[in-house]
Amino acid sequence: MTQPHLGLIVPPAAGAVPVDGPLLYGERIRFSARGLGLGEISTRGYLDVIDSVVEKAVALKDEGVSAVSLMGTSLSFFRGAAFNQQLEAEMARATGLPCTTMSNAVVGGLRHLGVRRVAVATAYIDEVNVHLRRYLEQSDIETLGLEGLSISDVQVVGQVPTQVLVDLCIKVFDAQPGADGVLISCGGLVTLDAVREVEARLQVPVVSSSPAGFWDLVGTAGLDPRLSGQGRLFA
Repeated sequence: MTQPHLGLIVPPAAGAVPVDGPLLYGERIRFSARGLGLGEISTRGYLDVIDSVVEKAVALKDEGVSAVSLMGTSLSFFRGAAFNQQLEAEMARATGLPCTTMSNAVVGGLRHLGVRRVAVATAYIDEVNVHLRRYLEQSDIETLGLEGLSISDVQVVGQVPTQVLVDLCIKVFDAQPGADGVLISCGGLVTLDAVREVEARLQVPVVSSSPAGFWDLVGTAGLDPRLSGQGRLFA
């Protein structure tokens, strides 16, 4: 049987496959990535690169992938839900392939787990958190507590320790009672360990951008995304 080959459009210029893909799907699936060269995690940064997303999708098609995801949450939500849908449609039209985005992934993950009221922990500065709150609202998900780490540096975001993420998740969950799940938003955060720990401690589902992005892309490609031991989303 041929190994499935899936494509990722990632914010950093280097175009490396995020660590979660191989950690989650190992030898089962091959991933290829193309980088956008995002300069900073901000509206200004997104505007500099958003117009090259479709061309990166076409380049991945030419490499032989069978589905493509824009693996940047804020890149796909910063202009709202309608723009996210339009971007997905443009990628699909240009490539003839099933396409998705990380913003689809986090909302799809929350819906899959029955989460309608969510506590949100992010890497973002305040202006990006405002965009996220609006996107979730447009997607019929109520945001309760929300706090970011105020990071705009694309490299720094991958160095945030697990314990910092766990502490932030617990803080936002406790800040306003009533959340039935937690969202960790920013595809650059390394979160697999944090997801498992927060689910164990709070006993609610946790959806995180990068793992959800891979779960969503694998499903979009028509493959089975389920895995054991990787949290509720993959169960």
